Amino acid sequence: KTFREILQEEKQLMEIVQLVGKDSLAEDQKLILETAKIIREDFLQQNGFSEWDRVCPIYKTYWMLKNICAMYELAYKAIKNSADRSITWERIREHLDEQYVKLTEMKFEVPHGAGREQEITEAYEKLNDSIVKGFNELETEG
Repeated sequence: KTFREILQEEKQLMEIVQLVGKDSLAEDQKLILETAKIIREDFLQQNGFSEWDRVCPIYKTYWMLKNICAMYELAYKAIKNSADRSITWERIREHLDEQYVKLTEMKFEVPHGAGREQEITEAYEKLNDSIVKGFNELETEG
């Protein structure tokens, strides 16, 4: 799914949540709500007065998008491939808590300064590797 599709689907799901509650949603729908929240609050929402948000160079944008996509796609795959439905959004969130927090904090990296491009790229690449590793561990746990 594209980010736009996720945000559009979030709008529809929020109507259901208001009527019958979040517990009534399927696990992949809970994932859509959480991913949309990350997209809205941690990627799209900006503060032009802050040091980290005033300018967002393309390399930072690229890695932020890549990591959000990786989390969504791997979580979706894990949920759908869980034959016994043991992999839930809650379980993913618990198992990959550190990665989730880092994902939501990516925007706070100040992009300008000597060597910052390389530092940020390496940190975001490391986060991406950690997300992949976390899902591999989760799926082998059963």
